[in-house]
Amino acid sequence: MTAPSPVFVAGTGRSGTSQLADIIGEHPRIHRIPIETRFLVDPGGLRDLADALTSRYDPFVGDDALRRLSELLTVRLAGRRDVDRGHTVPTAIGERHYWEAVGRLWSELVACTFDESVPAAGAGHGDWPAGPFEPQSHRRAIPRYFGDRRELIGILRRAVTTMFGGAAADAGKPTWCEKTPFNLLYMDFLWEIFPEATIVHIKRHPVAVVASHVDQPWAPPTVDGALAWLRPVYDRWLAWSATADLTSRRYVEVKAEDLAADWPGQRRALFERLGVDDFATRSTFQSHRLEHRHGQFDRRTREFVERTLDGVIPAMGYA
Repeated sequence: MTAPSPVFVAGTGRSGTSQLADIIGEHPRIHRIPIETRFLVDPGGLRDLADALTSRYDPFVGDDALRRLSELLTVRLAGRRDVDRGHTVPTAIGERHYWEAVGRLWSELVACTFDESVPAAGAGHGDWPAGPFEPQSHRRAIPRYFGDRRELIGILRRAVTTMFGGAAADAGKPTWCEKTPFNLLYMDFLWEIFPEATIVHIKRHPVAVVASHVDQPWAPPTVDGALAWLRPVYDRWLAWSATADLTSRRYVEVKAEDLAADWPGQRRALFERLGVDDFATRSTFQSHRLEHRHGQFDRRTREFVERTLDGVIPAMGYA
């Protein structure tokens, strides 16, 4: 059988992305990367790097982008364990695949390195010597400039394929699924790297999304704060999607509420659009797990949220 295409799951956050990614990963032909990897679209990740070494290139911009990518890949993602799933990104992917890809990146992206002298803290005040522990130099990288962006995209694709494809092969599956909610806002970049990928956008009623954000430790704890966080996300998505030709891409849009209302039928349709046979997964979407947010706000608060999201709610397909 032809291998199904890679899958990216996207949403606003708190819209069902984790549940959907789990379900897709329970299919015998698709491996779910167990946690959000984040390095494709987060600040300092591959998306920023692609611009810094092409359209925004100068040696300082490129050095900064490489430095931020190195810190992201070798410090933040390698040292931060996911609270819910117990993995770091390297362990979620597989240490061998992860570090092989990271190590190869530097030789492909860096033209050369050199040590730049660092003046002592007292420079300009006579002959003040450097302190015993002050750095005497600063390591700098001269990044490659990619006049042909496609060459750089090919390098990034190989790195991601080494990681995600290696993880899928270890699981005995031909392809993979990666979920980071804000894949929603960077579909162009994801399709630039993987034109054959399917992006699944899962939606949930925006009022319920606001209610769920208020309860998260990583999100603003007030309704005003949650709205300030979410309204620009909706506005960006709606503005971009209004001009994007999503019909020519492998794009799937689903509502969490529809999945719960007719799970077997919706699951069958989803897997068909992913290019795989239907499969009865252990995980499902269930109405009662979505409806508990309906009574979270009192009438006045709900009306305030609806007024603030006036235009967004119908544009997302909700009444």
